[in-house]
Amino acid sequence: MNTIAVIGSGTMGNGIAHTFAQFGYQVNLVDICQESLNKGLNTIAKNIDRQVAKGVLTEEEKTDILARIHSYTELKDGVSMADLVVEAATENLELKLKIFRELDTYCKPSAILASNTSSISITQIAAVTCRGQKVIGMHFMNPVPVMKLVEVIRGYATSDETTADVMELSRKLGKEPVEVNDYPGFIANRILMPMINEAIFSLFEGVAGVAEIDTVMKLGMAHPMGPLQLADFIGLDVCLAILNVLHKGFGNPKYAPCPLLVNMVMAGKKGIKSGEGFYDYSNGSKDALPAAKFLS
Repeated sequence: MNTIAVIGSGTMGNGIAHTFAQFGYQVNLVDICQESLNKGLNTIAKNIDRQVAKGVLTEEEKTDILARIHSYTELKDGVSMADLVVEAATENLELKLKIFRELDTYCKPSAILASNTSSISITQIAAVTCRGQKVIGMHFMNPVPVMKLVEVIRGYATSDETTADVMELSRKLGKEPVEVNDYPGFIANRILMPMINEAIFSLFEGVAGVAEIDTVMKLGMAHPMGPLQLADFIGLDVCLAILNVLHKGFGNPKYAPCPLLVNMVMAGKKGIKSGEGFYDYSNGSKDALPAAKFLS
């Protein structure tokens, strides 16, 4: 594989593009909005500057990496010659199905189509294409250039060859790929999201405050980040979407999202991306909001 197309220039998309370009691949970054592309490219440049400051990369390597990334607003132009396409659009089923139908039309027959989805069925995505054996999940973790894990999800029709190719490619990016089967939430979010949801219920029911819940998990369980801070980092809207997939997929009430989470997302309080979630991020701060704000 030489040319990688990445669909979506948001947090995950630009991180995936950055990583592939850093390891020598030609990258086509695709987004329908030029402004979003510009923002994504600017983020990549800033993140590479941090790597240069830490001595991970040189200025010359930075120039080479950025030169390997090409931006497109037309999907067909960006994916037609790609050997692998990684879709990193919003966690919305209908949007992903639409993208994969188009990818199946525009991409060359040998191209592998991967989704960075954190919970949506790879089998369902593959079913709208005529190349189910070449559709796979490639779930990177945020921040992509730093985090080692890639959750590689096999759909019902995904071939052994496609799986082996993606596992090997992940290793070439300096990642540790883990193969899992296609069930709601896969492994990472099937385990993580119920924990986050329970932390939100604990806050909602007045068991403890934001800082207290996160401190217990950090100091008592050796988690580098508490579950409420992590939820803000992931995006509360993303957490809600994943919990809804789990709840619908398994039909088990234990996955039902906390009413507090639902209300916060409806109110536009989505975490770091909106400036407020369980913490206040205005003016560059990170202050836990008072428990009384969240009580049922």
